[in-house]
Amino acid sequence: MTSHSMPSTTRLGDRLAVPRTSAGIGVAVRDITPPVGIRAKNWGPADWARAEGAHHEMTLTALAIVPAADPGAGPTEAVAGRVRVMITADGTWWRRVADEWGVRGRVLAALGLEADQLTLSLSHTHAGPVLCAADEHLDGGELIPGYLESLGDAAIAAAKQALATAAPGRIEWARGRSALAVNRELDVDGRALVGYNPQAEPADDTVLVGRITSRAGETLGTIVNYACHPTTLSWQNRLVSPDYVGAMRQLVSAATGAPVLFLQGASGELSPRQQYTGDLDVADRHGRSLGHAVLAALDSLPAPGTELELAGVVESGAPLAMWEPAQAAGGEAIAGCCDAVDLELVDLPTLAELEAGWADIDPRSREERLGRARNLRDGYIDGPTVRHPVWAWRLGDAVVVAHPGEAYSRLQTTLRARFPGTPIVVANLTNGPGFVYLPTQEAYDRGAYQAWQTPLRAGSLDRLEAHAIRLVAELLDPAQ
Repeated sequence: MTSHSMPSTTRLGDRLAVPRTSAGIGVAVRDITPPVGIRAKNWGPADWARAEGAHHEMTLTALAIVPAADPGAGPTEAVAGRVRVMITADGTWWRRVADEWGVRGRVLAALGLEADQLTLSLSHTHAGPVLCAADEHLDGGELIPGYLESLGDAAIAAAKQALATAAPGRIEWARGRSALAVNRELDVDGRALVGYNPQAEPADDTVLVGRITSRAGETLGTIVNYACHPTTLSWQNRLVSPDYVGAMRQLVSAATGAPVLFLQGASGELSPRQQYTGDLDVADRHGRSLGHAVLAALDSLPAPGTELELAGVVESGAPLAMWEPAQAAGGEAIAGCCDAVDLELVDLPTLAELEAGWADIDPRSREERLGRARNLRDGYIDGPTVRHPVWAWRLGDAVVVAHPGEAYSRLQTTLRARFPGTPIVVANLTNGPGFVYLPTQEAYDRGAYQAWQTPLRAGSLDRLEAHAIRLVAELLDPAQ
């Protein structure tokens, strides 16, 4: 990371260790920009349904990570072992279990992977196409089933290419900071709103960056993990867009000559200050601000495959400590699991009760809320508790913790504080089922949107955190 731990007494030969993942690495990208006219109505106030074009290209990127002993074995042999495939895609959110599994299940079957070997993460842009085949009957919805099919095709093709081209390489991890995200829990005249709260404590500003390089030092890609809702663009905008992720990706890709995998962090209560606009320039400005933070983190790393060593002392006007690059290795351990935690449900109102409770709001907004509630119940809620899955991977010196919900940022700050020497990637909106908010107790107490929208009882975030801590501890110390 950019802050290095050292012994209390420094000696010649000591090193500033760079956390790394050493493995066979393959990266592949596909364009998943949807067709003009697809349904992209993600906001209640929108008086339109069909997208009229694209702001930036929407992409899907696959990263294959093959354990160091396996590169060269080929994808068929490799998938039988500890290979991991990470797929990131510009997408909104899954609204039904069947749609998510329709894509991810196809990828697992096509690659012969087990459930714990694949993550499919959405960026959570609110300006993307609707990912819900049940909306086929609505304006623009006739294009959704075909788009979901093409999304699965793109994921399979990219993953196969990434596996087939995997060659010895490394991911080196650094931490940066970005002020893009702020707390979006604002109380005005006794009402809980969703918008920038200038009185709140500063938001988690961590940008976790992974520089992906070949053994020869060629940049193959960049992993960017940051927590901030992509809600810059809203109902005034009629173009599909990756929101701020698009301009960030353009800036970083232009500087590095390589693709970018964006993983949306634990951002349940985080967003940009300025949002809910149709101004594309605002989204691009947000993206550039994050992109510069990513580039700064990348520039904090030494040359690929090296770390700084205290090599000697040069006598000048002062005795000069000479920290010089030295070849480095390590980070070969690859392991992972998928393990679910039981979470309790609230006493859910019926759809009729919800409709009556929302009778006084705008009809378009009411129908949007009812549609989300209807879809949430389909294939997910069938008892007093739900099984919430968590994917935990050890990638050398780093750990990935991913789940399908929208956890508050406390999930990532808790994990990183508990394991301070380990780069921990935390990804919301990954795989499924469980596309629900996991708010803090404070959010329930103030009646926040995220708290009354989720079917989960207060305390679910605490249980998720405890579960994730246990999984990470077991990965880092399997003997415990």
